[in-house]
Amino acid sequence: MIEIKELITVTFTLFAVIDIVGSVPVLISLKEKIGQINAFRATSVSGLLMLLFLFLGKPFLSLLGLDVRSFAVGGSIVIFILGLEMVLGIEFFKSDKDVRASTLVPIAFPLIAGSGTLTTIMSLKANYSQITILIAVFINLIIVFITLRSLDGIARLLGPGGLVALRKFFGVILLAIAVKIFASNARGLLA
Repeated sequence: MIEIKELITVTFTLFAVIDIVGSVPVLISLKEKIGQINAFRATSVSGLLMLLFLFLGKPFLSLLGLDVRSFAVGGSIVIFILGLEMVLGIEFFKSDKDVRASTLVPIAFPLIAGSGTLTTIMSLKANYSQITILIAVFINLIIVFITLRSLDGIARLLGPGGLVALRKFFGVILLAIAVKIFASNARGLLA
């Protein structure tokens, strides 16, 4: 059974990590340089990466001798750093900004389904059901698709100040979520 409160939490967590709204300025810049962005293709590939990590992430971790709790603690640290990036406006994680590459490389990965998103999906598995995460992923993919299709209108609507404010707001939410994930999983590792 899916709890609405949990679904909202997971959906907003992924929304904050994917940060599609905060990525609008980068996406607009890429669109100007590479031409039209194929919204369906970018959304599909990033969704596939998220689903593969959701379903095959645990066997992959087992192969490496890790458990979900350990990964959740490590993931919470990554989420915390992403939150700091958003709040402070400092880039800790450098991404490949080669605009000559196809839409898939800079946009689907790492911009949408980057290490932060994939780590977050695995971290969330420690606290939430797989079906809740799956539904949250699909909700976010719909948001990503709509955003990619309407980049110009969103930029005009929010303006530069609005984009910065949203990015910082979701950064604070990410910081709080990271602390919660860390606290609930670190106890089991230290005991």
